[in-house]
Amino acid sequence: MKALISFLFYFTIINSFGQATVSGKVTDAKGVPIEGANVYLEGSYDGGTTDALGAFSFATSKTGTQTLVVFFLSYETFKKLAEVKAMTDLQIKLREDVNTLDAVVLSAGTFEAGDNGKVSVLKPLDVVTTASALGDFVGALQTLPGTTTVAEDGRLFVRGGEADETQIFIDGIRVFTPYTPTTNNTPTRGRYSPFLFDGITFSTGGYSAEYGQALSSVLLLNTIDEADQNKTEIGIMTLGGALGNTRKRARSSLSVNASYINLAPYITLFPDRNDWEKPFQSASGEAVYRRHFDNGLLKLYTAFEASNFELIQEDINYAEGVHFKLKNSNLYFNGSYQGMLSDVWSVFGGLSYTHGRTDVGIIDSDIDNTENSYHAKFKLKRRFSNRLKLNFGAEYFSTHFNENYQDDRIASSNYGFTNDIAAAFAEADVIFSKKLALKAGVRIDYSQLFKAAEIAPRLSLAYKTSKRSQVSLAYGNFYQNPNNDILKFDQALQPQNTEHYIFNYQYNAEGRIFRAEAYYKNYKRLVKYDSEFIDFDTNFDNSGSGYAKGIDLFWRDNKNIKNVDYWISYSFLDTERDYKDYPYASQPNFVNVHNLSVVGKYWIDKWKSQVGFSYAFASGRKYTDPNADGFLNAKTKSYNNLSLNWAYLLSPQKILYFSVNNALGFKNVNGYQYTNTADMNGDFSRRAMRPAADQFFFVGFFWTISDDGTDNQLDNL
Repeated sequence: MKALISFLFYFTIINSFGQATVSGKVTDAKGVPIEGANVYLEGSYDGGTTDALGAFSFATSKTGTQTLVVFFLSYETFKKLAEVKAMTDLQIKLREDVNTLDAVVLSAGTFEAGDNGKVSVLKPLDVVTTASALGDFVGALQTLPGTTTVAEDGRLFVRGGEADETQIFIDGIRVFTPYTPTTNNTPTRGRYSPFLFDGITFSTGGYSAEYGQALSSVLLLNTIDEADQNKTEIGIMTLGGALGNTRKRARSSLSVNASYINLAPYITLFPDRNDWEKPFQSASGEAVYRRHFDNGLLKLYTAFEASNFELIQEDINYAEGVHFKLKNSNLYFNGSYQGMLSDVWSVFGGLSYTHGRTDVGIIDSDIDNTENSYHAKFKLKRRFSNRLKLNFGAEYFSTHFNENYQDDRIASSNYGFTNDIAAAFAEADVIFSKKLALKAGVRIDYSQLFKAAEIAPRLSLAYKTSKRSQVSLAYGNFYQNPNNDILKFDQALQPQNTEHYIFNYQYNAEGRIFRAEAYYKNYKRLVKYDSEFIDFDTNFDNSGSGYAKGIDLFWRDNKNIKNVDYWISYSFLDTERDYKDYPYASQPNFVNVHNLSVVGKYWIDKWKSQVGFSYAFASGRKYTDPNADGFLNAKTKSYNNLSLNWAYLLSPQKILYFSVNNALGFKNVNGYQYTNTADMNGDFSRRAMRPAADQFFFVGFFWTISDDGTDNQLDNL
């Protein structure tokens, strides 16, 4: 026993002579000591923690070059490679972790809708539970500030921009024909199911250099990365039915769904102002395949839709009305891969293809057009550190458009164009601290059609003014080629241009968010022409110009009132344009100076129900009265709409849903149509252009059959 004790004693003495002491002090960037930080040598059990003064000291038997690691929550991990014998009296300063939830966010001009973002103003389910949205993601976004109420159109009009100035992307890849075609004075809808997406980014201006060919706005839709379980979804509605199924495997999943819509039964019960010969009907299908690899994710998405209708619409210049028919088919494919090449390099590649065919008949004229478009993108991202990331890539857009016009009075005509655009972009995210961040980039677009290259710089800066608030600035230069209706007649033009200047203030607390944003947009090279209706004889040029400026306000609160979630949006817009056939600059006829939206939702436990409302107000829009002097010299009355909805949970997987649009039956007027010729007194008669129906009712039953027996979208309410 004595021998054993002696051996241990001598071993301890000998070992202690071979040990070194690692010591120092840990503070933050301002020199304030950090208590409780973990300090250790990487790959060993040697280490300790800092005391109240930030000091640490521990012994180690390690020798030679080692890595010292210092870790503390909310700060970047510190690493130092050095000789152990040199690791004494170290003065270590930790930098704040810029990836924490309370770090600054680049938010100027951007609304996030998702469960994974740091600051989300909407949830994905808001699309289908907002009363006025009627299950359309575009309808839900129209309750946000910056949008203009154009009830007869249904598309997104943003901050004084036309609807075609907003571009939509799915998983970063362009959607060329995102809306179902419709007739005059009848709003369109987005083609794609909101249940496909778990994140939506709506940029009302100043968006990233990665996105181009959009003068006013981009809408980014991100599909679900992974199905959670096997399930079947059944929908029975007053307008038709839907059926979907999802199969999940270890590393992949496949979701398919189909729907059929037919307005005939509904119109029989609730006739509208149109004389329908064949009410609107459509059949559509979607399929999404996802495959996970060790270092990446592959997504393949395809959708097909076929629709048609035929009707006679009231027209003040035709006693018998105007006969209109439309038949459309649309195929869309989107494929993308995103993965990691290494710890610091990531890669993205994607491709979309659209084939659309539309046959239109108006009185005695037939117009058939075909569009084939694709978008290919490749980009790389290099992460130098948590504070510096570089994103760069290239993309190619191509549109082939052909149209055939037939009329009993003239010979058949064929015309069209090919619009190819190549682009490259580079952008850096620089996070100086938790309080200050910068995004700077540049984009170059080359138009094969116009033989012209355009350089577009982009810049965004954000500063955190307090724990819950921040301010942001953004500047951007944006280019977009004229739309198909113009290019099919004249290709000797230039890309249109605008500059965005944005100042944003944002306050974000638990369950509450407030945003205030001021902006200015300067338009150049807008297309002008010399006829009311464009055709082969119309003369076009890029001499148009304009501006848009305004203030957007947004407030959402789901915290202060139990079981209540609501948001309020207000926009003020001052804009004028000299474009199209305008004789001089004026406020366009699609613009409302004031837009107000109030959305509220209330969960009633006793009834197992969510009830909601959506109120929209928009000031009157300008129109031209030929009985008075001037252009765009009159204004419609204000627009009002109160919509109500009720979602009743029959069981965890069965929902009964009711909604009514314009519940109070406001007599809204979209504008006026005047006769082509004056009467014997020199006056032009007119008729009010009212919505096809003052109200719209919807009833739906939705049943989800899933593996766990509880999965349902109402879980997220």
